[in-house]
Amino acid sequence: MAAYAIQDVVVHDIAEFLAYQRKIGPLLQAAGARYLARGGEFRVYAGDYEPGRLILVEFPSLESMDAFYGGDAYQALAAERDACCSCRIVAVQGLGAPLTRQARR
Repeated sequence: MAAYAIQDVVVHDIAEFLAYQRKIGPLLQAAGARYLARGGEFRVYAGDYEPGRLILVEFPSLESMDAFYGGDAYQALAAERDACCSCRIVAVQGLGAPLTRQARR
């Protein structure tokens, strides 16, 4: 079942951040992940939350996300990430397949 990495990023050095993103893109693709949102326009509808740049990445599963973030390739880029931005990353497991009309009875 899919899982989602929700990232709130504050970029300190845009040139270095873009270089980091060029490196991480192929790693995400190799992990079967894909961007669903990457820094687009957003709105806050409730609360006093003021995110920076929001990024949403879909992974095949929570386990594949764990393997990606704990893996050597991603950890090798962590210092580059930390040098150009600060971020919060949380994971949430997606819902299973929706029930069919027949299964709901």
